[in-house]
Amino acid sequence: MKIENFQIKEEPFYIPINKEIELFESAYKNKMHIMLIGPTGCGKTRFVEYMSWRLKRQLVTVACHDDLTASDLVGRYIVKGGDVEWVDGPLTKAVKVGGICYLDEVVEARKDTTVIIHPLADDRRLLPMEKRGEIIKAPSEFMLVVSYNPGYQSVMKDMKHSTRQRFISINFNFPPKDIEEKIIEHESGIDIEVSRDLVKLGDKIRNLKDKGLEEGPGTRLLIFAGKLISTGIDPKLACEVAITNPVTDDKEMQIAIREIISTVL
Repeated sequence: MKIENFQIKEEPFYIPINKEIELFESAYKNKMHIMLIGPTGCGKTRFVEYMSWRLKRQLVTVACHDDLTASDLVGRYIVKGGDVEWVDGPLTKAVKVGGICYLDEVVEARKDTTVIIHPLADDRRLLPMEKRGEIIKAPSEFMLVVSYNPGYQSVMKDMKHSTRQRFISINFNFPPKDIEEKIIEHESGIDIEVSRDLVKLGDKIRNLKDKGLEEGPGTRLLIFAGKLISTGIDPKLACEVAITNPVTDDKEMQIAIREIISTVL
């Protein structure tokens, strides 16, 4: 059976903030699995991509959602050309190639789905394939990484302790201003002065969380605004469509954000 190659060939742009690279490498050497906790757009996914490249492991990413089933992760039988054949799911593919499987926003998946990772994420390192009556032993190179945004936690969405305690946890937040400026400058192609203004803008809008804003703009949205500006879009319009509209539908909050944009830009 052919396994797709998910190797990241070019180095992703990533600037370390604390000791996250050393922690990830140590966990990998000790066959531990990692949970990344932080707000949307703060760099969790880029970090996993960077570490996959650094460790030279294939990366299989799964965007978790309410309808995700264990079969979606492990695999299923399908009818093809009158025959029934087994198709591996992304988790099984990652295990077989000794890669990194990244379950993004894992709390969005149903709890009866995430329990499938329990024997894989502890010392057993086993993946049960019930429909095939098989159990796969994960090679030493395999690593499981999960992430979630604590800002959206609820009683129904929180992660079970039996799941959490199978991982070490690294907390992420938005980068310090000087690093975020460099990231936006590099990723969007704008000059450092404009990047500085976008970081100042993002910081002021994030402070609105204390006044009812559900979540401030992540670095990703600031990069979107920078890219629009770099191609000639008016800065205020760029911020309207890349920052104001995506972060909130509340009209009063949008007015407050527009006032901040007018002040900064």
